[in-house]
Amino acid sequence: MSKDNEIKEIEELENTIKELKNLSKDKMLDVTQELKEATAKLQKLARKENSKLSAWQRLEIARNPKRPTALDYIEIIFDEFMELHGDRGYRDDEAMVCGLASIGKQNFTIIAEQKGRNTKENIKRNFGMPNPESYRKAIRLMKQAEKFGRPIITFIDTKGAYPGIGAEERGQGEAIAKSMMEMANLKTPIICIVIGEGSSGGALAIGVGDEILMLENAVYSVLSPEGFSSILWKDGTRVKEAAEKMKMTAGDLKKFKVIDKIIEEPVGGAQNDLEGVAENLKKEILSAVKKLKKKSKDELVEERYEKFRGMGEYA
Repeated sequence: MSKDNEIKEIEELENTIKELKNLSKDKMLDVTQELKEATAKLQKLARKENSKLSAWQRLEIARNPKRPTALDYIEIIFDEFMELHGDRGYRDDEAMVCGLASIGKQNFTIIAEQKGRNTKENIKRNFGMPNPESYRKAIRLMKQAEKFGRPIITFIDTKGAYPGIGAEERGQGEAIAKSMMEMANLKTPIICIVIGEGSSGGALAIGVGDEILMLENAVYSVLSPEGFSSILWKDGTRVKEAAEKMKMTAGDLKKFKVIDKIIEEPVGGAQNDLEGVAENLKKEILSAVKKLKKKSKDELVEERYEKFRGMGEYA
């Protein structure tokens, strides 16, 4: 079957499933079995189609302006969310959204890198590139979470920490390093979720956790393919080759044990079924929290330390 025919069949199945769901809602017919079969067939085709994507194609999906942001997921996953502001030292940086949330009776602390949808929002959010104030705000709320025994959920989605002169003058590197150090020692469960483009120290600063989840078309790396090709090869045109070499996809990172679990996405990206992807994330969050809450505080810290010490191989 050609690629065009596969895409067409996927689209037809998606339309069929929508029609079956509408029939089910109206209670006109019992279509449970038909819906189950169509969904299974769609998932099989979607997995096959997604498996063919190159690293660069996944990066393009991760950078898609329509891709769901942290706040999109927060709105669906959590029953309540209350944002808290400020680092108590300089100002509130809106590239990082922090606050308190709940699912049923379980309370959480949320730390989320937030991009904008348009130029106005991106200016407000600094294009999702945190200043040091973001990390200091995150540290403040993570320490508060530890005090009250709340699990921490981080949403990673940034091209990197903001590299401006002011950010450097206010201690960007120190803020990133301190955030990682604090997370390594927090005596409360931490679940990190890479939802888009997780690059450089800006992503790593909120990526030290007990359980690390990653969306299928997200990427996670030390820098962008553009930076890699320019620095190592002195050739900015070799970005697609760089993306493959960097092993930045969820599949590669799962093999290297950098992440723990991959959350599947529909063909074309999470924006094509935001609610479905969010529901899967919610299930994984609740499952991880249930497992992690069985461990003692000291076990959490020790196992987190061993987890990161064990990453990577060398000869």
